Amino acid sequence: MKILTTLLSTLVLSLAMAGTALAGESVNINTADAATIDRVLLNVGPSKAQAIVDYRKANGAFRTPEQLAQVKGIGLKTVEKNRDRISLGGARAPAAMAHAVAVARPAPKPVVRR
Repeated sequence: MKILTTLLSTLVLSLAMAGTALAGESVNINTADAATIDRVLLNVGPSKAQAIVDYRKANGAFRTPEQLAQVKGIGLKTVEKNRDRISLGGARAPAAMAHAVAVARPAPKPVVRR
């Protein structure tokens, strides 16, 4: 009887861990559509997911997960609950930042031949 109980416990624990692994899906909030955001993120329904997409279109890519809190209806608690589900992908820096980096580098010295 003890062997059966141990076996059953092991099976239940294995299934629970497998379910957790499957639930570990993430979403790139800079490229995903509203339906995908709604499906993957916790406490984000269709209207909030669409608000995320609209905010991204109006303001550009998210650089940090915390920026999601600037979307109406999304708070920091929601961001924290979903931190492991949020991916930013290869979000590009805004053009102004790329220009600032290029300006900050000194120009190479010209080669003078004699």
